Amino acid sequence: MAVTLEQAQRVGYTCLKALLRFAFMVANNLVAIPSYVLYLIVLQPLRILDSKSFWYIEGVLFKWLLAMVASWGWWAGYTVVEWGDDVKAVSEDEAMVLVNHQATGDVCTLMMCLQDKGTVGCIRGRGWLLCYTNFGIVSLIHGDFFIRQGKAHRDQQLVFLKDHLEKYYRSRNRKWIVLFPEGGFLRKRRETSQAFAKKNNLPFLKHVTLPRLGATQVILKTLVAPQENGTPSGGDAVRKERKSKGLQWVIDTTIAYPKAEPIDIQTWILGYRQPTVTHVHYRIFPVKDVPAEPEALTNWLYQRFIEKEDLLTHFYETGAFPPPQGQTKAISREMTLSNLWLVAIQSFAFLSGGMWYCLFQYLYHCLF
Repeated sequence: MAVTLEQAQRVGYTCLKALLRFAFMVANNLVAIPSYVLYLIVLQPLRILDSKSFWYIEGVLFKWLLAMVASWGWWAGYTVVEWGDDVKAVSEDEAMVLVNHQATGDVCTLMMCLQDKGTVGCIRGRGWLLCYTNFGIVSLIHGDFFIRQGKAHRDQQLVFLKDHLEKYYRSRNRKWIVLFPEGGFLRKRRETSQAFAKKNNLPFLKHVTLPRLGATQVILKTLVAPQENGTPSGGDAVRKERKSKGLQWVIDTTIAYPKAEPIDIQTWILGYRQPTVTHVHYRIFPVKDVPAEPEALTNWLYQRFIEKEDLLTHFYETGAFPPPQGQTKAISREMTLSNLWLVAIQSFAFLSGGMWYCLFQYLYHCLF
């Protein structure tokens, strides 16, 4: 089949655009990540004198780095529509975010979603190999936990996770902890999960896999404050819940891609896929409603992913998430980012890179 001139031009334009985007991403990383590290080195005296202010500034710088990643997708036309509960209402509270995992683009989508959620600061569970990437040093400084995959390491990793939370979570005033309980991508775990479900008489899931309990249980045991007997109801319950110490909410988050075709990190960077709207559904649970006993917690967690299966099935059939129970219509909210704000952050990164370069060049000439 002969290739027409129009098709060749379209392919050439796509390749050129991808090349330019990749070059911009590399330049972005070369200036932004070293600048982030150098700013924090300079601020080390503040860390000794006022640790709370130091980690607040670090959180702001970290969020700006996430905004840079979000901008790559935003300017390629990869946008987000949000459904379900409004999580902005709890963005200043401590929460655990449970997310289904389909591809590397899930993390980029979450980076975009966090941009309009106030000053929320996160710790994420990351794959072990990420610590060897360019963004690894940023995650290490921020306090993300690197999970080593494999059954042989699973029990040991849970012990490390508990120690990590006690050392880094509250001392750095983090608010949210993001977790992918499935333990891997859908395409890699689906067959194993379905075999396990069949063996144990559990529901057959196609769009998600059965979650693992370990990390969820450790997080709840470590971060949930003891609850007093007698909990208030209504608006008073929400206000008092916010004032209490410890983890207060579980945010069940479901990511859906049109036609069940997830976006990976390569697409996010190169932008060769047509503009795509990713749909994110939230459901908020007070942590006092989450059972603590292992068996009950396992059932509760399984139920969340069974609900995710139903949500995704409905989405893939209709193009929208179903309305909440008792309502007739589901309300969606289109997430918007300010192009002016994204340009300002990118400009700050490149100006910072230029400043550090000039400073080191000056010091070099002074010394040699």
